[in-house]
Amino acid sequence: MIQAQTGISVSPPRLYFESTVGNSNTQKVTVTNVSAKNSLDLAISLGDWEYNEKGENIMSAANSLKVSCAGWISVKKEDNYFTLGPGERRDIDVTITVPSKLSDTLEAHSAVLYVNQMNPVDDVDSKGAKIKVSIRSGIKIFHKIPSAKTKKIEIQNLTFEKSKKQLDLFFENEGNIWTDGKVFTDLVNMENGKKVSIDPIVFYTMPGNKREMNISLPADLPKGNIQHP
Repeated sequence: MIQAQTGISVSPPRLYFESTVGNSNTQKVTVTNVSAKNSLDLAISLGDWEYNEKGENIMSAANSLKVSCAGWISVKKEDNYFTLGPGERRDIDVTITVPSKLSDTLEAHSAVLYVNQMNPVDDVDSKGAKIKVSIRSGIKIFHKIPSAKTKKIEIQNLTFEKSKKQLDLFFENEGNIWTDGKVFTDLVNMENGKKVSIDPIVFYTMPGNKREMNISLPADLPKGNIQHP
C-alpha cells in the first residue's frame, strides 16, 4: 500500500451531456492537487471505455469503440497542459460538440477524459522504500440526444450454482440510454416464512450491454430448497 502523500482529486467523476446534433454543451470539472508539498504538471487526454459482462471497466484508445464520442470533446488550449501547486485547484470547461450528421444510429455515446500527471514525484511505499509516483485520473463522459429516453432492463435468467453457493443473474439493457440501478435479493423460507435479505448490489449498463451478476449467499444460510422461476 502506497502512503498517500501525492495525488489529484477530480470532481465530478462522471459528466452527463444532452444535446441535439450540431450543438455544443459545456460542463465544468474541478481538478485539485491534494499534495501538501509537490507541484504537479498535468495534461488532458481522451479515451474510450466500455463495460464487460461482469460490469468491469475496459479502457480503450480514443475513437476506437463504436459508442465513442471522444472526437466530439474539447477543452480550452490553456487547459490541455497546466501546473497546480500544493493544494491548488483549477476548473476546466469540458465541451461536447455533436456533429451535424452522425455516422451511426446510436442515441447514447461515451468517452473518458483523463487528467495525467506528467512529472513523477518521489514518495515512499508502506515499507519505507523510495518510489516514483505518477497518477492518472479518469472522468467518464456520457452523451445522449434528447429523444433517447427508454430505460429497459430485461432479466433473461436466474440460476443457482450450488458449488459456489451463489445465484447467477443474467440481464440485458434493451433501452436506448444508460441505465443504472440496484439488485435486491430476498430469500424466503417457504416453511416458516423467515426472510433473509442480501445487501443490494449496484449495477451500471450502457445500451446493448449483457450482464452476468453473481450474488453470493450468506455462509450461515439455513439449509433448504432453492426455488426460482
